[in-house]
Amino acid sequence: MTAVLDNHGNERDIGISGMGSQGRAPAWRHVMYRRETHSIQVTVKPFYLEDQSAPSDGHYVWAYWVRIENRGDQTVQLRNRHWRITDSLGRVQEVRGPGVVGEQPVLKPGEAFEYSSGTPLSTPSGIMVGTYEMVDAAGGSFQVDIPAFSLDSPHEGAKLN
Repeated sequence: MTAVLDNHGNERDIGISGMGSQGRAPAWRHVMYRRETHSIQVTVKPFYLEDQSAPSDGHYVWAYWVRIENRGDQTVQLRNRHWRITDSLGRVQEVRGPGVVGEQPVLKPGEAFEYSSGTPLSTPSGIMVGTYEMVDAAGGSFQVDIPAFSLDSPHEGAKLN
């Protein structure tokens, strides 16, 4: 499932058509971001969706692929997500909710979960960062950092946000 967050933080399925040929990111954008917290490694690869965007209307859309890998020795479950999305004008949107793309995956040691989602902005660039709330087998809750990643489009020179 490829989903985009609407202006209210709700997920909307957009299919896989915006991911480029054969479901890959466009050639101009192949940057991955990675962060490990509490033996959970989160890798994110964002890409601009030209066919979902309308720059003349101030509407820019990105998809992002996420891989969550349990590199620890305990089974964990992803319960909640929290995103902080900032556009190039400094406007911030916070999104909180249960799970990711309608799921609350359970990851045994060595297992990984992958999904794609997305977000619109009214500016040609921005940045996203967030956390996942995880629960271990004993019921203990902990936060896992999602690395900050840049949302760049060809309509604005690439820059580190």
